[in-house]
Amino acid sequence: MIEKYLEDLERRIDPSAEADLYRQWANFVQGTFDGEVFSPTRGEAIEPRVEWPQVRVNETLNDFDKMALQQFGMCSQALDAGGGALLCVRANYGTGILPSLFGVEMFIMDEQADTLPTNKPLNDPDAIKALLDRGVPELHQSLCAKVLDMGERFVDIARRYPAIGRHVHIYHPDLQGPMDVVELLWGSRLFLDIVDMPDRVHALLELVTETYIRFMQAWQRIVPPSNGQSVHWSMLQRGHVMLRDDSAMNLSPQMFDEFIRPYDQRILDAFGGGAIHFCGRGDHYIESMSHMPGLTAIAMSQPEYNDMEIIFRNTVDKGIKLLGLSRQTAAEALAAGRPLHSNAHSW
Repeated sequence: MIEKYLEDLERRIDPSAEADLYRQWANFVQGTFDGEVFSPTRGEAIEPRVEWPQVRVNETLNDFDKMALQQFGMCSQALDAGGGALLCVRANYGTGILPSLFGVEMFIMDEQADTLPTNKPLNDPDAIKALLDRGVPELHQSLCAKVLDMGERFVDIARRYPAIGRHVHIYHPDLQGPMDVVELLWGSRLFLDIVDMPDRVHALLELVTETYIRFMQAWQRIVPPSNGQSVHWSMLQRGHVMLRDDSAMNLSPQMFDEFIRPYDQRILDAFGGGAIHFCGRGDHYIESMSHMPGLTAIAMSQPEYNDMEIIFRNTVDKGIKLLGLSRQTAAEALAAGRPLHSNAHSW
């Protein structure tokens, strides 16, 4: 059912335009871009020749063809928009991918929400102790099995369609970051238990970090990394991982240093560095984060919750790229005479 859509995408991909767009991104991440704010473009929009269907999230969860159709449909939209988004697809199963390995119950959103699933937390330190006793789980099960199988499906499509294989990047699934996964497993009482039973929190962080590394290694055996760079959310970065530290906004700088930074660092070290995303406030720990070896970029959201001068001093001033910075925030900084040193990207 998806062949006519893949053929449409294959015909519409202009290799010279995609190669030029990638060069624009590579110049930015390698530090040779010399403009104020990086806002790339592929130029002329290329409209689809067939009507691509709208595929809802819940349709994709048990149907590899529907997952492929949804993901390649976003590539079709990117060509139709003519903007600067690199073409990319992922096995898109939500934040519960890694937690699902540990046997937690999944929570599928209502159909009308059209939103990715998550998992139900344990909220029980004794249940956490049971996870620790079992150790690193078998990787090819639950959502992780679907992710790995979907990765193989993407690779097979890339073999059969040369332009797609050359210019559509397969990026790694949403494995969150170690502390985010711990919160998903533990539940909201984590933020009290982290004080009352820090050793158990550290033990779970150790287990999650080791599981993350083993699963990413399994993923990279299917989708090998290349040339020290990777695409995530249609943006290029140096390094091969995009960690998520959404839980960090709830913790002090001291707790960030104890419970987040060491485990993130192990993953950055294991995969040649990369970027970190966070939602909400991050200006209270960004200085510590900025000293992490291998951190090449920050993809933050909600600048309105942050003192952006603190963010800028610990990112663009230090050569760390800001990816997906809101155009308004970038414009306000430049209007105030605040240089961004050619290190900020806005759509």
